[in-house]
Amino acid sequence: MNNNKLTELNEQAIQYIAVGAAVLGTGGGGDPHIGKLMAIEAIRKYGPVRVVSPDELGDEDLIVPLSMIGAPTVMNEKIPSTLQMTKPLELLEKELGRKVTAIMPIEVGGGNSLVPVIAAAERGIPMLDADAMGRAFPESQMVTFYLDGLDCSPVTMADERGNSVLLHAIDGVWEERIARAITIQMGGSASICDYPVTGAQVKQSAIPHTLTLAYEIGKTLFESKELKQNPIEALLKQLHGYALFYGKAVDIRRRTEGGFTRGEAVFEGTGAQKGRSMRLFFQNEFLLATEDGRSLAVTPDLISLLDQDTGMPITTENLKYGARVTAVGFPCDPRWRTPKGLETVGPQYFGYDTPYVTIEELAAEKGGELS
Repeated sequence: MNNNKLTELNEQAIQYIAVGAAVLGTGGGGDPHIGKLMAIEAIRKYGPVRVVSPDELGDEDLIVPLSMIGAPTVMNEKIPSTLQMTKPLELLEKELGRKVTAIMPIEVGGGNSLVPVIAAAERGIPMLDADAMGRAFPESQMVTFYLDGLDCSPVTMADERGNSVLLHAIDGVWEERIARAITIQMGGSASICDYPVTGAQVKQSAIPHTLTLAYEIGKTLFESKELKQNPIEALLKQLHGYALFYGKAVDIRRRTEGGFTRGEAVFEGTGAQKGRSMRLFFQNEFLLATEDGRSLAVTPDLISLLDQDTGMPITTENLKYGARVTAVGFPCDPRWRTPKGLETVGPQYFGYDTPYVTIEELAAEKGGELS
């Protein structure tokens, strides 16, 4: 670390980022454990990956996001290869006729924070300490690049069989429709490069230093455990977050549908919260938490589930019956609270008949504490 910014990805950094990205990933973004194992293997084979800050980029540099698209439950069973990670990048370079300067995560969530490490290590090019969500969201247009009207094309995709696709979409919404249909044909999970951007566009539109943030979150959770401190309290203080509910999972309904993991989970309160009940709705990511029909937290604010004992994050696909959790919430990046941001990722977009109220306001109504 240098000036509190990440400068290199080694095995220790990957361990921390995997945990921190799972917190910021709000249950989605792919399994961080699989992403971690693949990234560590790549670093062992090719060496550590250099991390660059947006302010280090030249305005004409070519920055390309690399991620996985599809249902996280599928990626758990169909682990991608290094070739699948690098193929979309090579196809994009061929289409644009130039080399990529740096690779970036499209979202700082779960496994998708670490997927670019594999290609960066193999190609010997740096990772950018930024993303385009500040969390994880399930659809392609749900990025700050879309909010700023940047071109998503060309888009390149690959599967584990060696198939690859080059796509020119008119905008992020059409990219999502077409790429999701291709993903289903590719078996429910595919690698993808979209929104190739210049250094100038990154400085304008990306959310900076989110890999560093994920690193710091992971470090906090690991160190709290070692110091025998309460990891959840330490995390809430670090992220200006709110404890929403604690209890155990008593019902989980999860299905793979339309290239997403969708469903809801019900939790019964324990201890001082006995007699209370929380419902959590998700589409890859946790999007809405309610109690007796009242909102506890609403997308685009972040909702994460943490193991009550360890503080470690639990993803949608790894949530199990009987799990004892604390649900926590954090404010989203201010760009998601703009009219276009809420139109793109607010509760109405996902079909929830509830207004968006900031987590700060919802917490103030409850006194800001677990009761």
